[in-house]
Amino acid sequence: MASKAAPSCRLVFCLLISAAALRPGLGLYTVNSAYGDNIIMPCRLDVPQNLMFGKWKYEKPDGSPVFIAFRSSTKKSVQYDDVPEYKNRLSLSENYTLSISNAKISDEKRFVCMLVTEDNVFEAPTVVKVFKQPSKPEIVSKAPFLETEKLKKLGECISKDSYPDGNITWYRNGKVLQPLEEAVVIIFKKQMDPVTQLYTMTSSLEYKTTKADIQMPFTCSVTYYGPSGQKTVYSEQAIFDIYYPTEQVTIQVLPPKNAIKEGDNITLKCLGNGNPPPEEFLFYLPGQPEGIRSSNTYTLTDVRRNATGDYKCSLIDKKSMIASTAITVHYLDLSLNPSGEVTKQIGDALPVSCTISASRNATVVWMKDNVRLRSSPSFSSLHYQDAGNYVCETALQEVEGLKKRESLTLIVEGNKIYEYHFKFFFENLISGFFYDLGSTSYFNCNDIVGKPQIKMTKKTDPSGLSKTIICHVEGFPKPAIQWTITGSGSVINQTEESPYINGRYYSKIIISPEENVTLTCTAENQLERTVNSLNVSAISIPEHDEADEISDENKEKVNDQAKLIVGIVVGLLLAALVAGVVYWLYMKKSKTASKHVNKDLGNLEENKKLEENNHKTEA
Repeated sequence: MASKAAPSCRLVFCLLISAAALRPGLGLYTVNSAYGDNIIMPCRLDVPQNLMFGKWKYEKPDGSPVFIAFRSSTKKSVQYDDVPEYKNRLSLSENYTLSISNAKISDEKRFVCMLVTEDNVFEAPTVVKVFKQPSKPEIVSKAPFLETEKLKKLGECISKDSYPDGNITWYRNGKVLQPLEEAVVIIFKKQMDPVTQLYTMTSSLEYKTTKADIQMPFTCSVTYYGPSGQKTVYSEQAIFDIYYPTEQVTIQVLPPKNAIKEGDNITLKCLGNGNPPPEEFLFYLPGQPEGIRSSNTYTLTDVRRNATGDYKCSLIDKKSMIASTAITVHYLDLSLNPSGEVTKQIGDALPVSCTISASRNATVVWMKDNVRLRSSPSFSSLHYQDAGNYVCETALQEVEGLKKRESLTLIVEGNKIYEYHFKFFFENLISGFFYDLGSTSYFNCNDIVGKPQIKMTKKTDPSGLSKTIICHVEGFPKPAIQWTITGSGSVINQTEESPYINGRYYSKIIISPEENVTLTCTAENQLERTVNSLNVSAISIPEHDEADEISDENKEKVNDQAKLIVGIVVGLLLAALVAGVVYWLYMKKSKTASKHVNKDLGNLEENKKLEENNHKTEA
């Protein structure tokens, strides 16, 4: 039995040696594996019936074999050879499929599956390819800025741990950058780690930028081969600050130059369109040939109208690059004559002028007692109603806040009122001007009185819960009204007053007295103080209400009285006029008679002298 086994073993050994020496070049099978994954290599041979064992080997670069795994078909046992790089990494299945865990670059070899029978050895080679995806490319060593028309290193694109090595490509705004002399310079290099056998690829880019590259994104990519074919990975975008020289200078004025007025502060701001912008400039003021060196701003404080003119600024190192602007300092002057408080007599003339001087056409508005007038006031003959507070106000609409106002407080006093009205009456009478005796437009008897006149009325509310007491006052200047309760002397402050118009106004109070009271109304101005009282019954006692205004019958009586007074005055004046005419005629007649008597006496004396002369001649 032993003698038969010996020849068989010798045959198998010879077959293995022969198989190891054979290197068939056809029918190679390739297994692609990712770095770190499991490499799975099927045997790809049909298992023969008389199989003795299966075995796996790999070939060194010089062609010598290295056996790594053995499996017996009879004992069903697996043995792994003592190969350090594959220790604890191999697994051989029953169908002779070999698995290698944690694939490495060094696993990239030619492996052979061997099935051995008593009389033959069958082999199936497998080529293993290992791929490692590189890291995402990154642009490093980036330039802080790029300058136009200068070739400068933009940065480096780096991608690490690749197998096999890959290629790096640069892009500008998504388009591939190709090398261009003196404009685009690309230098590529790769380096392999001796331990991991992985590649690091680096590509540097030198680039001559232009203003067109402002805000343009630059990227790079790495192209590599993987188990499933070629792939490309892109970097993040990189945008570079582009430096370029100033080509134009502009000047700004703050606040906006159409709104500058006297007293404002002006800030001149000079700007250059370069990057980075210039930090210093020369500022030229009107009439000054030499520039003032300053930062990009220059401030003038509390400007006057003489600051109007052309302002300029330029670069310090290039004075020919200059910008200018015209500035107008707006002004507004107002002169009111007369102004302040002015006291005049009724009938006086008062010329009023409001003179405006401005940098532009200004609007003028006249106000009297906060009411806008349609035209400028003019007083050829003052009346009581002309008194008041006059304001001349002007403004430049285009310039916010530029307005002026002056005021005139006109007081018209009535101590010469008799002289004024009778003078007016005589002038109209002599000129033959007749008018309605009841009209107050030309002769109002009430105007003769400047001291305060008081009339008090009372009225019970329809609800019976309160009473309204009104004190009507006439007078000029405007009298001040004060209410008191007789007995207690208390002053009533909560009153309601009407507007003061044509020397008249009223003050009203509403009370609910629980007992009979006496209310006193006091009106006082510069001429006199007038007091009037009114008894008011308790709210529970009904009483007769007094009308607020004069009745038509009373008005008629007043008008009749006025007409009677005026008639008497006119009659007296006419009588005086007639007497004057009679006296004038009498005087004229007396002078004529005297002349005639003197003439007759003269003739008698002449005749007497002639007779005496005749008698002498005869003698």
